[in-house]
Order: sequence, then structure tokens, then C-alpha cells
Amino acid sequence: MIFVTTERIQGKEILEVLGTVRGSTVRARNIGRDIFAGLKNIVGGEISEYTELLAQAREQAIQRMLQDAQKLGADAVVNVRFNTSQVMQGAAEMLAYGTAVKLK
Repeated sequence: MIFVTTERIQGKEILEVLGTVRGSTVRARNIGRDIFAGLKNIVGGEISEYTELLAQAREQAIQRMLQDAQKLGADAVVNVRFNTSQVMQGAAEMLAYGTAVKLK
């Protein structure tokens, strides 16, 4: 399924807007990652453990959003956006959302 951050898909015509679709996941840090992150915080640089955690969360949120779109019979999702929010200390939600559409 096609998904884009733009309002339109180049070369495609939107026939019908089906509605908002979303997918989310809540991820928590773990003690092993926190120890390595704490050490890297001292010396500086990218904290790859958290980069990987967020990348996995984004991918899972996208897949859940696309599953939501498939339930509506969508061909694509346009205007895709991401949002994160802290749910509790050490845990955050990654949300992907957009507009499900039927294409010509």
C-alpha cells in the first residue's frame, strides 16, 4: 500500500476519502539500554540504542496504520504524520496517522 506525507500522490487521482487511520505502539526503555545510554551521555554522540528503539516503534506504528487503512478498503494513505507522547516515566507512545483514500 502507498503511503505519503503529501496531500496527493503524483500521477494518481484520489476518488474517495475514507477517513482518518491510525496506528500506535507504546515502548518502554529497559535497564540495559539505559546503562549504555548513560555512558554515551557522558562522552557524547548518538545514543544508538534509543535510535533503534524509536525506529522499531515507528515501523510498528506505520504497519498498524496501514492495517487500519486496509480494513477500510483503502488503496493509499496520504498526509501521513507522526506524533510521540510520554505515557509514563520511561514509556512513550509512537503514533502514525493519515487519511485513507481510494485511488482511480
